[in-house]
Amino acid sequence: RKHMLCVEAAMRAYARKFGEDEEMWGIAGLLHDFDYEKYPNVDAAAKTGHPFEGVRELQRLEFPQEIVTAILGHALYSGVPRESNMAKCLFACDELCGFLVACAYMRPDKFESLTVESVKKKLKDKKFAAKVSREDIALGVQELAVSDLEHINFVINSLRLISAQIF
Repeated sequence: RKHMLCVEAAMRAYARKFGEDEEMWGIAGLLHDFDYEKYPNVDAAAKTGHPFEGVRELQRLEFPQEIVTAILGHALYSGVPRESNMAKCLFACDELCGFLVACAYMRPDKFESLTVESVKKKLKDKKFAAKVSREDIALGVQELAVSDLEHINFVINSLRLISAQIF
């Protein structure tokens, strides 16, 4: 749940930056993994597991297609391309948010003194937060067409705003 709050915060910040609908983008960030605990086992060919199960529920509830498509696109194995800014940002923020929280846990003041340089150093350490895909982080930066320094700094700043909710 804390992860989803982090991604929501980053998505809201990017929506403001791009002049997009902050509520829609925030909802996409908040709900992108809501089915993960119940459906962690994925069969991409059968379209079962996360995020397929959650998306079916969102469609049943008539959520906007842009949110549904972005949520599907955050999972590479879904085969859904990330064409909208919302979808690109969701993918770019997902893994990075998890990594940044892991970095912040290692610091006594959490996000306050977390720097891009220290994050980049930790990214090189494959044993640190080993389950976080460095490849997905790099692909997200590439799809956003920004520098990794800019993206990491932007997301750190968005998470600082909700630090009290995370720790």
